[in-house]
Amino acid sequence: MIDLTARQVRILRSVIEEFITTAESVGSETIDRKFNIGVSPATIRNELVYLTKQGYLKKAHSSAGRLPTPLALKLYVNELMKEKELSVADEVSTKERIWNSRNEKEDLLRQGTKLLADRSHALGLTLTGDKKIYTAGYANLLNMPEFYDIDVVRNVLSLIEEANLIEEIFESVNSENPIHLVFGPELGNRYLEPIGMIFMEIQTSGMQCRMGVLGSARFEYEYLIPMMRYLRGVVEEMTDE
Repeated sequence: MIDLTARQVRILRSVIEEFITTAESVGSETIDRKFNIGVSPATIRNELVYLTKQGYLKKAHSSAGRLPTPLALKLYVNELMKEKELSVADEVSTKERIWNSRNEKEDLLRQGTKLLADRSHALGLTLTGDKKIYTAGYANLLNMPEFYDIDVVRNVLSLIEEANLIEEIFESVNSENPIHLVFGPELGNRYLEPIGMIFMEIQTSGMQCRMGVLGSARFEYEYLIPMMRYLRGVVEEMTDE
């Protein structure tokens, strides 16, 4: 577990959850008003400064508030959040969406990509071992404030047209978790800083592919992570038959 006090963890979680909800930087007054931490705004400000020095938060350009860094978001997903339990309806509808494609791998990957786009309200993306790209959900990006900037959109569209660039991103992740996270500040392109990617490796009929989503860093992680894990199992089961 991270070397933070219980109060620091609560404040960090508050910043992350408020950012995910609002897409805005978070200040001490907001935390004090919404999250009942039980200490003064001045104490919260001191803790925000500490969390910033430790690399979990960064200052926003346009305000005195803070934003979570990739380090904080990965910590949140891996240790701080509580995953939602998928409902029976979620599981049944996931199987139904791709069942008719089970005997045709390309169509199965295409339908799985579209399913991810619909469930994440982001861009679904799959890269096969022979560098074929499937995408779905472009229009979802336009609903996110992060993509109101035309330069961000242009760079994302350029990225997903290049299988080699996508593969480089996927290969750069060194994680034992079955669901992998990548965030814009890790990509070395300032126009990609607002984005987030979640992807997983899937074995389909002897060929490995990677399937995931691209959008803002504000995914509904509590639902999306277990949903992707379930989809991975279903796809691998269908392609093993």
